[in-house]
Amino acid sequence: MKENRYDDPEFFEKYSQMSRSVQGLSGAGEWPALEKMMPDVENMEILDLGCGYGWHCIYFSEKKAARITGVDLSEKMLQVARGKSRGLPVAYLRCAMEEVDFPENSFDMVFSSLAFHYVEDFDALAARVERMLKPGGIFLFSCEHPVFTAQGSQDWLYDEQGEIRCFPVDRYYYPGERDAIFLGEHVRKYHRTVTGYLKPLLKLGFAITDFEEPMPTGEARRTIPGMEDEMRRPMMMIVKAVKPEG
Repeated sequence: MKENRYDDPEFFEKYSQMSRSVQGLSGAGEWPALEKMMPDVENMEILDLGCGYGWHCIYFSEKKAARITGVDLSEKMLQVARGKSRGLPVAYLRCAMEEVDFPENSFDMVFSSLAFHYVEDFDALAARVERMLKPGGIFLFSCEHPVFTAQGSQDWLYDEQGEIRCFPVDRYYYPGERDAIFLGEHVRKYHRTVTGYLKPLLKLGFAITDFEEPMPTGEARRTIPGMEDEMRRPMMMIVKAVKPEG
């Protein structure tokens, strides 16, 4: 079984207090940029890898997707997702993303939000996604930006007065495991370069049709403490790719 910090009661309690957990998509800073990249999902069959609380699955349902499957390794996450999705055309499956196995050409879109930095072998996962997508299908995902994951700790460097000095970027070209601090806890994540995300898709024949390094909105920078500092380095990136028709 893959590492699953989200079923640890103390860690899950901390996660449940985050704005994206309480407010849903409106509490996710990258959502405005991600929503702009969303296709019209009406009548689509969609797979959500690392679905968490199921917020995106609910969104797809509201936009009249035909069938939605959410996958997550955390049973605690899935319990919340099932409760929020009651009565909707959403099925949830407890499984590691790397082990999801549906027949060829099963989905019109495979989606993932901030989950692939937990995956050690992205090349293999991308190949699995390509197989499960229908010709012309969409692969849309967000993940932590390689600038953010490179050094490992994912924290600022501070001066003697406790003010932010800069954000460390180190070992960028050395992919692999990192010991990150998230919600005050040690969490295993995996770093790869931007090339490490895009090249596997290109080798599989995907066309990269959109890319974004989402910035905090002006409103967020005005109203949320510390958000102005998020303009100093990218924290996330969003990739949209399309499988060839034939």
